[in-house]
Amino acid sequence: MDDVRAAVAAERRDLAEVLSGLPEEQWDAPTLCEGWRVREVVAHTTMPFRVSLPRTMIELVKARGNIDRMADRSARRDAGQLTSEDLLRCLKDNIDHPWTPPGGGPGGALSHDVIHGLDITVGLEIDRRVPADRMKIVLDGMRPRNVAYFKAGLDGVELRATDLDWGYGSGEPVEGLAQDLLLVICGRRLPPGRLTGAEAGRFEGRAQEWT
Repeated sequence: MDDVRAAVAAERRDLAEVLSGLPEEQWDAPTLCEGWRVREVVAHTTMPFRVSLPRTMIELVKARGNIDRMADRSARRDAGQLTSEDLLRCLKDNIDHPWTPPGGGPGGALSHDVIHGLDITVGLEIDRRVPADRMKIVLDGMRPRNVAYFKAGLDGVELRATDLDWGYGSGEPVEGLAQDLLLVICGRRLPPGRLTGAEAGRFEGRAQEWT
């Protein structure tokens, strides 16, 4: 667990470094989280550091128990109230924060940070590779219920990583970096050219700036 917590801190530190180099206008650029700009994604990932558990439960009640609705409302609200400097400072001040998602443990926290970090970097087409040891922790933690949650439409395809010894599913092969295949599992659409295979097009498109 100490190794996983160290990986969480390292991932947050790396993301903070990426965000520190963004020009202000890129905080308003779209990400792979449909409908969320960079600032909404960062507001979401830093929400556990800023909002108490009782307050979170109140927000969940307001959202009628729908966690996704609560997360979306909170991210949009906070992104409108906090500046990019506020959001970046919150991330930097909480590199070692012990938050974990309900039932997810430190591995769940790492998955949360890795996936949303990729939402930003891949969405902005920043060439950043998540270290292999972190990717392995995240991929090893993927269970059928996690995959089912995202409803990614993986029927008939076999995902094959080109940089790690990892695969998922059966059928027509779709190949790419492990981090890109993780995004596919999570229902994200990718920029063209990151995946290969006859069915790769099923998982591409939608971001506003791609043509």
